[in-house]
Amino acid sequence: MSHPRPFQFGVQSFSAESATQWKDRARRAEELGYYALTLADHFLGPGPALESTMHPLQTLAPVPAMAVAAEVTSTLRIGCRVFCMDYRHPVMLAKEAATLDLLSEGRLDFGIGAGWLKAEYEAVGMTFDRPGVRISRLEETIALIKQLWGGEPMDHHGDFFDATGFSGAPVPDPASSIRIMVGGGGKRVLSLAAREADIVSFNFDNSSGVLGREGVSSGTPERTQEKIDWVRAAAGDRFDDLVLEIGAYFTFVMDDPKPVAEGMGAVFGLTADEMVKHPHALMGGVDAICDELERRRDEYGLHYFTVGDEQFEAFAPVVARLAGK
Repeated sequence: MSHPRPFQFGVQSFSAESATQWKDRARRAEELGYYALTLADHFLGPGPALESTMHPLQTLAPVPAMAVAAEVTSTLRIGCRVFCMDYRHPVMLAKEAATLDLLSEGRLDFGIGAGWLKAEYEAVGMTFDRPGVRISRLEETIALIKQLWGGEPMDHHGDFFDATGFSGAPVPDPASSIRIMVGGGGKRVLSLAAREADIVSFNFDNSSGVLGREGVSSGTPERTQEKIDWVRAAAGDRFDDLVLEIGAYFTFVMDDPKPVAEGMGAVFGLTADEMVKHPHALMGGVDAICDELERRRDEYGLHYFTVGDEQFEAFAPVVARLAGK
């Protein structure tokens, strides 16, 4: 049996009200031993469009926020968990990512996904294609970005994009090791991640286009094991080299999580025990959470966990105990 992969922990941030608050958060995440600080990629401000998605408000745009976080830290990796491939042309996104990697001295983790928040597309008049079309476009996007980062003259004519007559610049230094993260919750996108990514980010199946009960139900232990089996089958020999990451969206560090678990479980149609054992939840005291993380690594192979910024201070003792071990 291979030795378990060491734990990594990330912070995902959605809100910051000032430059000082954002810079302090980045510095503090680094000080507490977190591996990475990431943002999502959502642009809707307050209003009925955002309210219809059930998604939290994201106040900062990822690219400039990542650059600032890199500037005020020295070891913390920066990333977007994950860029929506439809919000930027892949040539522009490749250039922005390579620039971030250059200016951060090789600290970029590049996350990308097929997009899923239907109302966000509709609010700005973008076509929200069916999942199969979006995943095909994601596959071509990843291939095009890899070509651009390779520095070779471009002559790409695909189903969705054309790029010819130039080379990518800047070209990332291979030694900087940009790690590509692909996230999702369905079989086809996770199989793509298994073939093309360095980090596979397990998420809900958000094919409904909104955040809610259906998505949370797709992240149960049984469904998560099924997703990992898809990745294992598609990855083949490279499976053991993949980093398996998951968002612990429901993290509560407390001695008695039962009342919170009961309340959240009622919203999502789960019992309190099912909520505590949900792979996207971490609930309990520090000892209980550490034990649960060890169990999940042993059972699923998951070893990279991302928590929200509202809990990253309370979660710090877990990071201190397990990070890198």
